[in-house]
Amino acid sequence: MTTAEQRAEVEALLRRTLAAHKSMFLATAGSDGSWVSGVYFAENGLHTLELVLEERGRTLRAIKENPEVALVVSTGSPMEPFLQARGTAEVVEGAEDEAVRQRLVAKVPEVEPFLATPIRALRISVPTWRITDIVNGWLPGRDFSA
Repeated sequence: MTTAEQRAEVEALLRRTLAAHKSMFLATAGSDGSWVSGVYFAENGLHTLELVLEERGRTLRAIKENPEVALVVSTGSPMEPFLQARGTAEVVEGAEDEAVRQRLVAKVPEVEPFLATPIRALRISVPTWRITDIVNGWLPGRDFSA
């Protein structure tokens, strides 16, 4: 298999895994210490994830202090393909806020009531993914960079 074919195979699994999941685990670190939250997300391309967080929550407070995050997209079973990454989170405003909300509701309709509460929209830039598929021998996982 050529390098281009290998990259295409990794990209295809990345796309399928992102599309198959509505939520992820998001890790942050701020002055209150480390924290992991489960959050709904929508992908906006392969290297951008979008989400909303409660305004007064610990996760958003940590991101404002330190925008570097880590995340896992997984069912929780190591025997199913899963994604890991580090990224940089930013709060978005105005028209971008509304666009994030629309993409999120399109992927995760059940999040709509949450949008009426005090929340902020965020975008996470993910420069490199680690895709692991133990069943198919991807251990260690394969990296996919922008």
